[in-house]
Amino acid sequence: MSGFVEKPEPIEVPGLTHLHTGKVRDLYRNEAGDLVMVASDRMSAYDWVLPTQIPDKGRVLTQLSLWWFDLLADLVPHHVISSEVPAGAPADWAGRTLVCKSLAMVPVECVARGYLAGSGLVEYNQSRTVCGLALPEGLDNGSELPAPIFTPATKAAVGDHDENVSYEEVARQVGAETAALLRQTTLAVYGRARDIARERGIILADTKFEFGFAGEELVIADEVLTPDSSRFWPADTWQPGRDQPSYDKQYVRDWLTSAESGWDRTSEQPPPALPQRVVDATRAKYIEAYEQLTGVGWA
Repeated sequence: MSGFVEKPEPIEVPGLTHLHTGKVRDLYRNEAGDLVMVASDRMSAYDWVLPTQIPDKGRVLTQLSLWWFDLLADLVPHHVISSEVPAGAPADWAGRTLVCKSLAMVPVECVARGYLAGSGLVEYNQSRTVCGLALPEGLDNGSELPAPIFTPATKAAVGDHDENVSYEEVARQVGAETAALLRQTTLAVYGRARDIARERGIILADTKFEFGFAGEELVIADEVLTPDSSRFWPADTWQPGRDQPSYDKQYVRDWLTSAESGWDRTSEQPPPALPQRVVDATRAKYIEAYEQLTGVGWA
């Protein structure tokens, strides 16, 4: 069993209808029919939404996404209408709220990989493939791939794990034309973002995108190129053959699997609360990623 350790009650705001509580975001619809996304400070790990929050995390995700959306707009339009807080909403929603177009979402996580890590590394070690794509011999943990690859996954509900699928399966689900467009756009956006990040001393190892359609137009949605949806590694310490230091929730994962936590991730018991030092270190990594990428200090 997994999911929320403590599922929050949705906040009631005049003029907004609550639609969904996700691992990180709460989703509402306003009276105009637009979606209102609020990024919380919730932290998920190992398919659990933890009982401890990371201060400012939702604001970092939102502000970094806005920064990237602007840089990518010539490649693919985004879903953001405004970042204004709806009237009557809590003051805490400032900086973490996006009013967005309502899209017909594509039921696929569009993943781009430029380096070998995570589930891709596991599959490669078993079969020298990732999502059925053959890769050359001799790659290791953290190796750069000969070229970026599109490795889609199914979208999972809260508490479930995304499952890698083949390109052929995506084409079967959404049609060959849409599958080709998703692959082309995913790799184009990854390539642009990889180059921007590299200029700032960060390796974008892999990332996932969500897309939807506004009529016939493909639109990028949700968050984009944040530490929650991407593996960011410091370029100056990159060394294939080992796990890489990263700008993400690694402090949380490491503590949860340590003897100190006392938690068995294979059990059905929910994970414990995080100690303050892990919270502080994780918050610092999210902010460091924001500052290094954007060149702007976190206020």
